[in-house]
Amino acid sequence: MTKKIANQCEALGVSRATYYYKPRPEKDETFELMNLLDEKHTERPFYGVRRMTEFLNREGYDIGKDRVRSLLRRMSLEAIYPKKNLSLKRKDHKVYPYLLRGVRVKRSDQVWSSDITYVRLNEGFAYLTAIIDWYSRYVLSWDLSNTADVDLCLEALERSLKYGKPEIFNTDQGCQFTSNKFTEKLKGKEIKISMDGRGMMFDNIFIERLWRTVKYEDVYIKGYETIPEAKKGLAEYFKFYNYERYHQSLNYKTPWETYSGVKDCFAPPGLAKTA
Repeated sequence: MTKKIANQCEALGVSRATYYYKPRPEKDETFELMNLLDEKHTERPFYGVRRMTEFLNREGYDIGKDRVRSLLRRMSLEAIYPKKNLSLKRKDHKVYPYLLRGVRVKRSDQVWSSDITYVRLNEGFAYLTAIIDWYSRYVLSWDLSNTADVDLCLEALERSLKYGKPEIFNTDQGCQFTSNKFTEKLKGKEIKISMDGRGMMFDNIFIERLWRTVKYEDVYIKGYETIPEAKKGLAEYFKFYNYERYHQSLNYKTPWETYSGVKDCFAPPGLAKTA
């Protein structure tokens, strides 16, 4: 049978590898593409659709700009550079001005910020949100879900607000953060709302650095299979990040030491601010 197939392939001018090839399900290839895009975005956040398309083409994927654009939107990834605002916004979603230009952040709880990022799993993907204190880099709360909706961000916010509040809360212009549910919660606590300019990386630089750190030091190394497994692993990582990881920019103190003013990284406080 093998010889017969070999003769048929030779007659048709195709290789036996091509004959035996079984295309992978589209689902598997989609996850593979999304993982590659995530890694490249983490490494080169200024790459837009054209460069991402060229990157994937050079990796051997026959893919066009429209599909790359669709995948990036699905992952909530956007190239970081100034550009026109082409996103459609709901009329009832107000966009607030950026309040932090030229502001010197000198103390804990002066500025908090939040964002959402894509987290790859071996069988799918999830969305991670976190709230970080700008001054100390302390992660006040975080959560992981298979949907990137306002409730994911709101639950993380509510956990953080149990222990205090910032003067200013900064986010991007994503629909989760411009939603009335989210902004009304902040206004109800008399917190000033600040939002990045479209595509301006340095408007929310500290949480962008957090995502890079989390992915390189945990997500890419661990290769989580499921959301429950990822939640357990990330809980351990964020505990390490807050209480044991020394930051050069903090004069080699941990985020908790800087946030609290207490040099005791091995005795985490009673403020259970992580998920």
